[in-house]
Amino acid sequence: MEDLKQKPSEVNLSKSLLDIMKSNISDYFMFIALIVIMIFFTVTTDGVFISSRNISNLINQMGYIAVLAVGMTLIIVIRHIDLSVGYLAGFLGAFAAIAMSFWGWPIYAVIPAVMIMGILAGMLTATPVAKLGVPAFVSTMAAGLIFRGALLLVTMGTGTIVIKDPVFNAIGNGFIPDLPLGGLLPGRHKLTLVIGLIGIILSIYSAIKGRRTKLSYNFQVPSFGLFIAQLVLISGLIGYISWILSGYNGISWSLVILLLVVAVFQFITTKTPLGRHIYAVGGNPEAAELSGISVAKITYIVFAAMGLLSSLSGIMYASRLRSATTTAGLGFETDAIAAAFVGGVSAAGGVGTITGSIIGALVMMSLTSGMNLMNIDISVQYIVRGAVLVLAVIFDRITRRKK
Repeated sequence: MEDLKQKPSEVNLSKSLLDIMKSNISDYFMFIALIVIMIFFTVTTDGVFISSRNISNLINQMGYIAVLAVGMTLIIVIRHIDLSVGYLAGFLGAFAAIAMSFWGWPIYAVIPAVMIMGILAGMLTATPVAKLGVPAFVSTMAAGLIFRGALLLVTMGTGTIVIKDPVFNAIGNGFIPDLPLGGLLPGRHKLTLVIGLIGIILSIYSAIKGRRTKLSYNFQVPSFGLFIAQLVLISGLIGYISWILSGYNGISWSLVILLLVVAVFQFITTKTPLGRHIYAVGGNPEAAELSGISVAKITYIVFAAMGLLSSLSGIMYASRLRSATTTAGLGFETDAIAAAFVGGVSAAGGVGTITGSIIGALVMMSLTSGMNLMNIDISVQYIVRGAVLVLAVIFDRITRRKK
């Protein structure tokens, strides 16, 4: 640990705190907002909000929106918007239901087929944008109307399509199995606690490795004391969430899928040339093109990824409902866009993180869950969520002007 301690590139604790708060004000505001929301609803619902059952349900309900928010983050980063993802998710979920219920397709054929369809749909939507310069909101709005019509067409004769495949339905409703240790920690899901412990170890390892890398290049890092405090806070948060989830049925398959999506796209955006190209295009498309980056190619890739994630969202939603409905996907794109903006993605492009959008999705879903528990009228809920979105965008504009 000696190489992690005080070095010339480090700053003192008070200055470090101030600098970090200034340079990451959007992130800290987001975390503070989430903590305030959770404390408020915990108090107003007499602890029901923070119960194991409600937190588990909240995460499951958030899953299909959070997956869309990951893709929407990249779309907004490259200075576009996608208004088609909700109905695309609904249509692909309905296609999966029809394929299994009426055509007899097995699940191992349905899921890859739906994902390929999502990728192709995303690329088709991107074509007018990448090749003809059509504004993305026009192209995606038109695509959304087409997908909406396709959804109504395939469900016209049947209405709601019930899905009876237990494996498929487990995606949105099932939980990972527990370890056969009945006498140890009764009433707790042991495997969830083990996974939480592994998560703590990996987060500590990643933080230490990142700090050492920055120090080796003489980059400015927080003081050693603040670094330890950050490790304790993150480890405590992971441990607390794991403990809460272990009190119900443990980690759901929806959460597993979401974590895998976050891990893959976080790696792509932070550790690969493709990720650097995406942010370069978002920061300055003209400069990116002059430096040899194909803006059209990046547009195709990002919209294809959005289509893939839309298919996954549609699968998760249909699985959770155990059916496909004519209203599937309604408003999904609004929730995904809101999660991205609340999570710190800049409307100007070039700025935003995958993890930030996940926190944004958690903020918006926490608001919905808490207001439902308080029996607040749905009309008021829409007003509150809209106000939060407007405040997030205004906050983003103000903080970026100061920079």
